Amino acid sequence: MPGMTGRKQQGTKNMKHGKIGTALRAGAMVAALLAGTAVWAETPLPGGTLHLSAPFGAALKSLDPHMTWRSQDMAVSKAFHRSLYTWDTETNAPALDLASSVEVGPDGLTYTYKLYDNIYFHNGRKMTADDIIWSFTRIMDPQKGFPGSSLIQTIDGADDYAAGKADHISGLRKIDDQTLQIKMKNFTDPGMLFFDGVTSILPKEEVEKPGFITHPVGLGPYVFVEHIAGSRVVGKKFDKYFKPGKPYADRVEFTISGDDSALDMAFRAGELDATVISGSAYALYKQDPQLSKGLVEVAELFTAHMGMNLADPPFDDEKVRQAINYAIDRDLIIKKLLKDKAFKATGWLPRTSIAFDATRAPYPYDVEKAKELMAASKYPDGAEIEIWARDGTNGIGVVQAITPYLKAIGLTVKPKVVEAGMLSDAMSAGSAQAWVYSAGTGPDPIAALRCFDSRTTRAGCNYGGFSDPAFDAMLDKAAGELDAQKRIELTKQADGYIFDKAPVWFHNNNKAVVATQPWVHGIGGNVTEAAILEVDSIWLDADAPGRK
Repeated sequence: MPGMTGRKQQGTKNMKHGKIGTALRAGAMVAALLAGTAVWAETPLPGGTLHLSAPFGAALKSLDPHMTWRSQDMAVSKAFHRSLYTWDTETNAPALDLASSVEVGPDGLTYTYKLYDNIYFHNGRKMTADDIIWSFTRIMDPQKGFPGSSLIQTIDGADDYAAGKADHISGLRKIDDQTLQIKMKNFTDPGMLFFDGVTSILPKEEVEKPGFITHPVGLGPYVFVEHIAGSRVVGKKFDKYFKPGKPYADRVEFTISGDDSALDMAFRAGELDATVISGSAYALYKQDPQLSKGLVEVAELFTAHMGMNLADPPFDDEKVRQAINYAIDRDLIIKKLLKDKAFKATGWLPRTSIAFDATRAPYPYDVEKAKELMAASKYPDGAEIEIWARDGTNGIGVVQAITPYLKAIGLTVKPKVVEAGMLSDAMSAGSAQAWVYSAGTGPDPIAALRCFDSRTTRAGCNYGGFSDPAFDAMLDKAAGELDAQKRIELTKQADGYIFDKAPVWFHNNNKAVVATQPWVHGIGGNVTEAAILEVDSIWLDADAPGRK
């Protein structure tokens, strides 16, 4: 990718001496091929305004990156904030971002980072190891209920801090201002965890001001300018950004919208430099001789599913949940409704996961089997179920598609259309009975499966309230295995256990597509979320609309 600094290359190289291992590198190469990542040879041209989209919802949930794991919010926060790691779309693997190097101790658990000494927050203060420790501790605060707590929980001592047994996280240690040590609880590569916006490094003094929630201060490539709710977010170039020569553009403007058609029209009109597109638009773009040239296709680490509140009848019965998985013809839905912009799910972990089990067969479409399971369940006469979903093909469209299939086995669907933010809030609160949703299921497969760990809260991502000591033990065994290949095999087994218990209806792994204009460069395929672009690496041609 143009403009990649020696700093980033060095960080990536050092990561390969950590616990990623051969299996991860192989998985990353496969992911890169699936992602259709592009590389440009042109010299980046500075200046101009980037016009990008913040899709999936009519409004952002929060400008505080610790408060939201929604893809829409993280796409925006990437401009204003940075985490210890980033996701490198050239290799589709984690790369150091705030540190020049990392050394792994003999125990395989202790990571020592040498932080850059030229990283500044937008208020002019230099970042130190204290800021990372404070940020991670804030995320783990049990009073906050931040979604990133499930990631910080992997650090040694984080559980004790959350339980009130300690006043700090013992696994976080400052050696000096530019040297940080993190001790993990299990043999988990921190690069797979600490790259998301939910683990952004923030300045304590700004966060504690009343205005932070509306005027965020970070250390990213752009300084926050304005947020017009439901319309746009604007940032201007940060002159003290720690990556030399970056960002290339002078300004960035995100259009906030959950309307796929509106984003499609804006892109066609040249008002957006890049945007993710829907299944219906994908079919049309593929047929267009010009638009098809700018498509970046990404096999994302996401699993679309119907979540179920396991405390609510009839979902408290495993047989009902299994019946749902047999009752629906997913192949037809993917082909006709989603226009083949998806891959059928065969578990919680998607095909680009390093722990994906390619030998596992999906639930077949078998109505008779589904009826047998319903007859043997606690609800042989069926039940009425309310399914929440946001508007659009991937939301209420899917609900409408599965309704007749569920009716055939005695389940009457009552659909409820809600805004994206309301949906995520209801899932976290346990107030929705069922929901159609797409969850991040990578890159760390163990972290993804923690969403079914009984020790993970609903706010943390265990939305259905799944609780099974046998599964918890399986996951702990995988996390405690030093050998990378054995750890992957144990993780596959845990994923298979969840597949059999069916706490969700396993629908598909998303094929995301980013449409790019011919005048924009530096956009790769991010398998962790295609909508999250590395904004500091994007640049515009001299004749781009953003320069006029």
